[in-house]
Amino acid sequence: MSDDQGRHEAEARWKHDGVRVIKGDRLDNNTPQTPGMYRQAAIDHARVGAQKIWAGTVSIAPDAKTGVHHHGELESVIYVVRGRARMRWGEKLEFVAEAGPGDFIFVPPFVPHQEINADPSETLECVLMRSDNEAVVVNITDVDPVEKPEEVYWVDPIHKHP
Repeated sequence: MSDDQGRHEAEARWKHDGVRVIKGDRLDNNTPQTPGMYRQAAIDHARVGAQKIWAGTVSIAPDAKTGVHHHGELESVIYVVRGRARMRWGEKLEFVAEAGPGDFIFVPPFVPHQEINADPSETLECVLMRSDNEAVVVNITDVDPVEKPEEVYWVDPIHKHP
C-alpha cells in the first residue's frame, strides 16, 4: 500500500468516524417521554454510535411538573440553561432543591424524582446527559407525594449549609 493510499483511507475513516456536530434543530424526539416534559436526543448509539453516554435536551412548560420517574442504573446530569428547576425526590418526593441557569443537577441511579418548572412565566430549558447510550426512563405511577417536602441544600466540603 502506498503512503498516498494509506493517508486517503485514514482521512476517509476519520471523516465519517470522527467528530460529529448535531445541529440544535435536528434533535430526535423519538425517545422515551415522561408526562409533563419534552425530551429530545442529540447523542445516542443510534444517531452517532455512542457507547457510554446519552445526551439531549429537556423542556418543561411554565409552572408545569413531570410525572415521577427514575432512570434505572443510569446516572444523570442536568444543566439548567434557562428557567428555574425545582427537583423533588425520594420514595414520596419528600425532599426538594432548586437550580437556576448555570447550575448542574446530579441524579443517582434508581432515585425516584420529579422535575418542576418553578417559574410561572418562562419555559425551563435544560441539557441532559446520562451514563449510557440508551434513554432509560421508568415512569412511576403509584407514588403518593408528601405535601410539603423537606428542603435540602447542596452541601459539600467547600460549600457549607446556608
